[in-house]
Amino acid sequence: MFPAASSSSRATGPSSAPPAQPAADAEPSPRDPQSAAPPGNQSAVPPGKQRDAFFDNAKYLAIVLVAMGHAWEPLKGDSRTLQAAYMFVYAFHMPAFIVISGYFSRSFDMSPTKLKRLVTGVLVPYVVFETAYALFERAVGDDPDMPISLLDPWYLTWFLVALFIWRLTTPLWKLVRHPVPVSVAIALLASVSPDIGDDLDLQRVLQFMPFFVIGLSMKPEHFQAVRRRGARLLSLPVIAAALAVAWWAVPRMNPAWFYHRDAAQELAAPWWCGPVMVLGLLAASLTLTACFFAWVPGRTMWFTTLGAGTLYGYLLHGFFTKAADFRGWLEADWLHGPLGAVCVTLLAASLVTVLCTAPVRRVFRFAMEPTMDWAFKKDAAEIARRRVKS
Repeated sequence: MFPAASSSSRATGPSSAPPAQPAADAEPSPRDPQSAAPPGNQSAVPPGKQRDAFFDNAKYLAIVLVAMGHAWEPLKGDSRTLQAAYMFVYAFHMPAFIVISGYFSRSFDMSPTKLKRLVTGVLVPYVVFETAYALFERAVGDDPDMPISLLDPWYLTWFLVALFIWRLTTPLWKLVRHPVPVSVAIALLASVSPDIGDDLDLQRVLQFMPFFVIGLSMKPEHFQAVRRRGARLLSLPVIAAALAVAWWAVPRMNPAWFYHRDAAQELAAPWWCGPVMVLGLLAASLTLTACFFAWVPGRTMWFTTLGAGTLYGYLLHGFFTKAADFRGWLEADWLHGPLGAVCVTLLAASLVTVLCTAPVRRVFRFAMEPTMDWAFKKDAAEIARRRVKS
């Protein structure tokens, strides 16, 4: 992942991606070399297959946008320009992550191997980081009695819960004749259902779900289409118009709509605003996600290898973001001017870049990609296949 950075300690996130990011399985094909591991957690690549630089580049650039958005949170109140940039970025950075996660989840089939990977690559990191964030809040924040609750995702961990649920439902979406309209209908109903509550951040799970299902429905040619020169040129006026709309919307729109974490009634809006905003933001987010993909390089860049570590960057940078919030590191007056905003933006991008590097991944692999062979029974079918091959 394939992300909101509000000041509240719980139920926030990168929306809050990638990305990115944060993770997903894919149908094995020459164009989908990341099929061996989840997005953001993809160090293993099958022998003889080469990773697709486009997807690694997209995940890295998306996680940089996630970190920048979080860094802007305490500064944006002093600048309409920064608020507009914040809304613009939040419109597509997590949708892009989630679309990629859905695309690389197409081969998930409830097989023992895939279920084991889902547990070790998504569920275990959720338990580890949900616990670590709660202990961090106790030690560094202002809540020494912060409970450890696996039912109430804290800050960035909502994405892991969502990814776990989305991936488990993948076989069901493959059976549905029209999966995208069904997922949109569910998102619309969630937007008018405040009784869903905060458990497992189900509002976000349901409202962001159409992006995952759209990713499941996509094929390689869809990504090729948005990367053509004509699409790239067409994206320029679209991006300009989106920035203008974001500038106009700053004093008129609650940015919490982009977080998809509340029903309309919880945002002090009439119930019918929920479906209207979900549909409008879905259209805007998909359009801007296509524009984003149009400008993602398809060739190997200096940052391409960092795309394999976006889940690391996503989960680890939250400690620095929250520490800055708890300790007031961004309260200096000069940081709230244009120069300060530029410095904070560059620092956030540099920090998340470092957190995606191989040395950091080696240190934290025990929490992000544990093998845990001791916890699982031997797969008889896999053992038989290995015997035949040998």
